[in-house]
Amino acid sequence: MPKQGQSVESCIVSEFKVKVGDAVKAGDVLFGYETDKATFEEEAKVDGTVLAIFWKDGDEIPCLENVLVIGTPGESFEEFAPKSGTDGVSEVSSRSSERPAEAGSEGLIGREPQGDSRGAEPPSTGRGWPEVSEAISSSGSAVSPRARKIAAEKGVDVTRIAGSGPYGRVIARDVEAAAQAQGRLTGLAKARLAEGGLVSPGAGTGLAGAVKGADLKVWKPSHTDIVGEGAGFEVVKMSNMRKLIAKSMYNSLQNSAQLTHMLGADARRIQALRKKAKKALEEGKVDANITINDFVCYAVIKALQKFPNLNSHCLGDAMRLFRNVNLGVAVDTERGLMVPAVPHADGLSIVELSKRLKKVADDSKKGSINPDLLSPEAASFTVSNLGGFGVEWFTPIINVPQSAILGVGTIVPRPKDLGGGVYAFVPYMGLSLTYDHRAVDGGEATRFLKQVATEIENLDVEL
Repeated sequence: MPKQGQSVESCIVSEFKVKVGDAVKAGDVLFGYETDKATFEEEAKVDGTVLAIFWKDGDEIPCLENVLVIGTPGESFEEFAPKSGTDGVSEVSSRSSERPAEAGSEGLIGREPQGDSRGAEPPSTGRGWPEVSEAISSSGSAVSPRARKIAAEKGVDVTRIAGSGPYGRVIARDVEAAAQAQGRLTGLAKARLAEGGLVSPGAGTGLAGAVKGADLKVWKPSHTDIVGEGAGFEVVKMSNMRKLIAKSMYNSLQNSAQLTHMLGADARRIQALRKKAKKALEEGKVDANITINDFVCYAVIKALQKFPNLNSHCLGDAMRLFRNVNLGVAVDTERGLMVPAVPHADGLSIVELSKRLKKVADDSKKGSINPDLLSPEAASFTVSNLGGFGVEWFTPIINVPQSAILGVGTIVPRPKDLGGGVYAFVPYMGLSLTYDHRAVDGGEATRFLKQVATEIENLDVEL
C-alpha cells in the first residue's frame, strides 16, 4: 500500500479491479484506494498474473503493507502474506488463507494455514474470515491493538469511542482525537480514566489547567437510540469523511475559546482590479484568471505579515508563530469540505497565488490532493469564502490548532459617507474573523480585521 504523505498511516481499498488468476500488464489499474479525503489508483509495475489478493473491498490497510502478489503461475507467494498485529485490519496470522475459497483461486486463498491446530471454528466477524477477541467500543465495534496501546498510554477509555475505521472499528486516530479532547492529565487522572467509568472535563484545577484525579466526573451516557426505520425517516450512516469532519468541528468548538468579529470592506478597489485582471487575461498579458477571492487572499497575506500572532497555532500553553504564511483555503467538494494549504504563500505574486489556489482546489475536487496539504497543521491561517452563495456574514469554525479563520461574504451595496454631506451606495464585502481568544486578545483581532479591510480597499498589484 503506497504511503500518500507523511501524515497518512493507512488507506481504505475502495475497489479491486482485478481478481486472482487475471493476467495484467504494466500500467493496468489494480485497485482504487482512498485516504480520509483523497482518492488514488494503483497501477501494476510489471507484467504477470495475479497470484494472491490479501484483502477485500472496504478494508483499511496500513501503508507499506502488502496488498497483492503478481508473478508467474505456480510460484509461491505465501512469504508475502501480511503479518499480524497491524492497525486497522483483523489480527490473524494469515488473513487471506483463512477466507472462504474463491472460484478459480488456489494456494493461500481458501486454504487453512500450515501449523494451525485449532479444533474449533473461531467466531466470525462477517467479513469473510475469523477474527481474534478484541476490546469493544460503545458502538459495539472492535478496537485495534495500536489504538489500545495508545489508549493505555494516554488514559483514554476505548469503550466510549465511536470508531471511524472499517465497520466502525476504533483505530489510532480515534484515540488520538479523544486524548486531545481530554486535555492535559496528571498521572493519577490518566490511570483512573483508563479504568473506565469516568470522564475528563477538558480543563482541570491542576498546574496550567491540568486535569487531576479529583477533577474527573462519573460518566453518565445520555443518547437516544434510533432503531430501524421510522414511519417518516430513514437511518443513513455517515461516511468516513463525514464522521471525521464532524469530529474535527466538535473538537474545535470544545477545545478552543472562539469568538467572531465582523466588519465590512469597501469593495470598489477590488472590483476594479478584477475587471483589470480579466482584461489582461483576454489580451494575453497574464495566464491566470484572477478572481475576487484571489485578491482577498493576497490582501489577507499582506495583513498577516503585519500581525504575526494571527499567523499561528495555539498549542494550549504555547504558541507556534510562523515565519511564512501557509494559507489554507476552504474548498467545497462532493465528498465534503476540504481545507488544502498553499505553503509559503507570502512569497508568491498575485498570478502565482491565483494558479496555486486553483490547483489545490481542483486537486481537492478530483481527489488527487496531497494528504499532507490537508492536515490542519499544514496551514497557519485559513480563508473560507461563501460570497459565491450569497452569504453576507457567518461564523466560520477554526481549523485547530490554527488560531484564527477569516470568513468572506458576498458583496452588497451599503450607504457610505463620501464627505461634504454626500452619501451614496457603494459595494461592501462582509468579513467575519473567528479567533481563539486563548491566543489573541479582542483588540488585536479587531485591529487585524481592520487591516484586512484596509488592504482590500487599497490593494495595489502589478498585472
